[in-house]
Amino acid sequence: MPLNQQHRWKVLAAGVGANVSFSCVVGGVPATAVYLRSSYQLSNSELGLALGILGLGIAVSEIPWGLLTDRWGDRPVLLTGLLSAALSLLLLAAFAGHAPTALGLCLGLFATGVLGSSVNGASGRAIMLWFQERERGLAMSIRQTAVPSGYALGAIVLPWLAHTYGFSAVFAAAAALCLLCSGLVWRWIHEPEIAQAKPALKRVSPLRDLNVWRAVLAISLLCAPQFTLVTYAVVFFHDGVGLSVATASLVLAVIQAGAIVGRLWSGHWTDQRNNRPTFLKACALFSAAAFLGLSIASGVLPMPSALASVVLPVVLIVAGTLVSIWHGVAYAELATLAGAQRSGTAIAMGNSGAFLGLFLAPLVASTAVSQWGWGALWALCAVCALVAALLFTVQNR
Repeated sequence: MPLNQQHRWKVLAAGVGANVSFSCVVGGVPATAVYLRSSYQLSNSELGLALGILGLGIAVSEIPWGLLTDRWGDRPVLLTGLLSAALSLLLLAAFAGHAPTALGLCLGLFATGVLGSSVNGASGRAIMLWFQERERGLAMSIRQTAVPSGYALGAIVLPWLAHTYGFSAVFAAAAALCLLCSGLVWRWIHEPEIAQAKPALKRVSPLRDLNVWRAVLAISLLCAPQFTLVTYAVVFFHDGVGLSVATASLVLAVIQAGAIVGRLWSGHWTDQRNNRPTFLKACALFSAAAFLGLSIASGVLPMPSALASVVLPVVLIVAGTLVSIWHGVAYAELATLAGAQRSGTAIAMGNSGAFLGLFLAPLVASTAVSQWGWGALWALCAVCALVAALLFTVQNR
């Protein structure tokens, strides 16, 4: 096997590591919601803002990072983002032990989102350059397993750290992981020689491509139910169903484990059959049906009750897994629409819309639950998935 063919797996490993380190923060901080609320003395509306502000930071910075990635390359952007995000987390750790405030928490999380979002587009572009077309679905899906892996790691470790040692330990541990993974980027990520020697084809900018924008909108809508689940599942189980934080964290970890397996399977399966748009439409439809089932169960079952504590976690695991397995396929399709050399911008566009959903999801969730109850929230998730399916249908044509 040629050297560059061997090295591409190291590039993929470094990209996965970078995404794991940042995803641990994105998925782990919401899992500490109950402790966050008490430690920082947050109201429910302040908690919604704190859980969503990280996503807002990611959403507003994704496209600038993507444009810089296509101009500068993957390595400098990844190193800049990971190191600066680690610094932001260390500042949060330092202030967490000295009369922490809601404002300081939100500013720190927003800065972490702005800086850490560099890993999303840059690591995806590196994979697009190192892997061939019929391998990219699997490669991007392996890369996307970093997200549920990071979420699962964060959901298990960060609540335990928050409960045992406080939020100084939470943010310091997250910073250490970012620093560790920046070493992998420094050692392994660079552009392949063929990409350096061959000029990029002149193509329409992804920012002016209607097909790219349609795919971005579909991705954004299908991410909304996932981020609603990530940010509010612990609160749902604790406040609504009556389960402990430890049990809720375990359910989230099971969902992320299912997402890892599902993403690997979906990437390989769609590479073999060349049917990405069809798969994406089917996945969105099944997700809509699962969240509709969760909505009905939440409205019918008495809460808290023994029956609800058994049925609702099972239904949530099914819905959460279905809405989490499609990402690698979707981003491979999105990057293919834009072209490998422009894929940093295209992937950043998709992530920008997705993480705007991370910002809005907890805000909408807190309002929906307060006004109409948990059943209404899960029904809104079903509607988002259904509209995404319609957009993927148009894309398929």
